[in-house]
Amino acid sequence: MTSNLKAIMADLRSLADHEKAAHALRFFKCGKGEYGEGDKFLGVRVPQIRKLAKSYSKISLPDVVKLLRCEYHEARLLALILFVNQYKKAHAAGQEEIYKLYLANTRYINNWDLVDSSASHIVGAYLFERSRLPLYKLVESRSLWERRIAIMATFHFIKRNEFAETVVIAERLLVDEHALIHKAVGWMLREIGKRDRKVEESFLRLHYKTMPRTMLRYAIERFPEVRRQAYLKGMI
Repeated sequence: MTSNLKAIMADLRSLADHEKAAHALRFFKCGKGEYGEGDKFLGVRVPQIRKLAKSYSKISLPDVVKLLRCEYHEARLLALILFVNQYKKAHAAGQEEIYKLYLANTRYINNWDLVDSSASHIVGAYLFERSRLPLYKLVESRSLWERRIAIMATFHFIKRNEFAETVVIAERLLVDEHALIHKAVGWMLREIGKRDRKVEESFLRLHYKTMPRTMLRYAIERFPEVRRQAYLKGMI
């Protein structure tokens, strides 16, 4: 372990809170058979982690990767925040390196907060002006987290008023069995609707009767109550 990594882990441990760690284990579903099974927490709050990221902004990419492979959830979140921050400042070659390191280490990006804090900023940002084929490989993955990366990466496109990729990926995930995918797809459809309601409703009219209920509820959360109830009751 390098001196930087030793210092980071010492800082994280100094901020540890056993009560918060116990709560995190429940919140992130780390029990046997749950999606976060086996994860470990120190009990460090996200604002504290972001503050550490600023302190260690110059850390090398190899050290970030080692941090990403740490057993503690907070260390992995810190690594991803460091990746995101460095990606934003990097030149083209540096951005490509971070993107490739990210996809080579998806097994460690293994909970929804880790995906959601990084996928759009790295995968989405990198692919915005490139071929989107890598997203479709992720969509077909057996890994829940890689499938979530695929849909969440498109948030970068949505923020730039490009919705087509999100719609296609959402269609491919309509039959996904996991609630965390239903929630992510519904969220991205809602984000489309905040910018162009016609695009979202065009998708919904085709699929609302058969799409997972959780996905539908997330997608129509911001609709006027009468319209929302019409979708829920199948009366559109």
